[in-house]
Amino acid sequence: MGKTALITGITGQDGAYLAEYLIKKGYTVHGMKRRSSLFNTDRIDHLYQGPHEKERKLILHYGDLTDSMNITRIIQEVQPDEIYNLAAMSHVKVSFDTPEYTANADGIGTLRILESVRLLGLTEKTRVYQASTSELYGLVQEIPQKETTPFYPRSPYAVAKLYGYWITVNYREAYGMHASNGILFNHESPLRGETFVTRKITRAVSRIALSMQDKLFLGNLSAQRDWGHAKDYVRAMYLILQQDKPSDYVIATGITTTVRDFVKMSFAELGLEVAFSGEGVNEKGKIAGINEKLFIEKAGAEYLENAKMLVGKEVVAVDKAYFRPTEVELLIGDPTKSRTLLGWTPEYDLPALVKDMMRSDVKEVKKNALLQKEGYRILNYFE
Repeated sequence: MGKTALITGITGQDGAYLAEYLIKKGYTVHGMKRRSSLFNTDRIDHLYQGPHEKERKLILHYGDLTDSMNITRIIQEVQPDEIYNLAAMSHVKVSFDTPEYTANADGIGTLRILESVRLLGLTEKTRVYQASTSELYGLVQEIPQKETTPFYPRSPYAVAKLYGYWITVNYREAYGMHASNGILFNHESPLRGETFVTRKITRAVSRIALSMQDKLFLGNLSAQRDWGHAKDYVRAMYLILQQDKPSDYVIATGITTTVRDFVKMSFAELGLEVAFSGEGVNEKGKIAGINEKLFIEKAGAEYLENAKMLVGKEVVAVDKAYFRPTEVELLIGDPTKSRTLLGWTPEYDLPALVKDMMRSDVKEVKKNALLQKEGYRILNYFE
């Protein structure tokens, strides 16, 4: 018999990749998702099995981290060998607008899971992974950041996650639970939500290159982040729960890059060169040149003439509305412990990540453009 895992937040980027990874390893995966009038299961539709199919490997449950009884009922029903708590209100900027909900879901939600495991008598059976975050370091006290670096959270999201981190440590020490924190630095992919800066960039760059958008508006272009691929990071989650002893691990690449350079790399994937000028809110990015051969290879010859017209045009601007009330300027992790004890090393570097995201978004934008074109033809026909 294979193991059983429960993943909260299974419809998110990490949940989808982790579910696929665990199913390939022979797990039966139970996923928790919030009730909505929309299915919101696009990321895991390829894994879905109907309720009448035999020997299902993916089973979904309606649940919410703000509902204690609901969480307890699901854990009691599933009796999981492993719980991966990936659900959260995870948008840092939005956490300033919804601080109470963020604290309830991201902080107390973690407590609800741990307490349910304890009350159900599953402390010996069930291992718990808590998704912590590099945002805990905030106003960084040490470069690079490692497991022993003091925390200094700079957003309601980070403060809520700080509670989640320490309550996980507390239950581990107080009740002997196999409960561990993965302090994951920024990890992205084609499945990243469109409001997160990396996906916002790759999607906008694709749309600009294919003449479906004029400009990309961003916040702090000088912010530096340690970016990796989510596929690599879910492997680390799994490895953390396979250790004999629970502990806390920094998962990172050890390389930091500015938002500005991420933008440049994204345009460069399509053969477009961006030159920046100005400072702060007055900084702007213009197309300085085009590699026609590369553009045709990556985007298609049919879009080349429109792309040529972009040269000299402003395609990136700064909007102060996207600045956080308290900024986190620099994050870079030290993955020594995870590489030494877990044997974890990332397979993707940043250029490979950008290539993967751009390839996916160009394909999606071209598909949407075709659908719009065909829809227009259908409307004309009936008119």
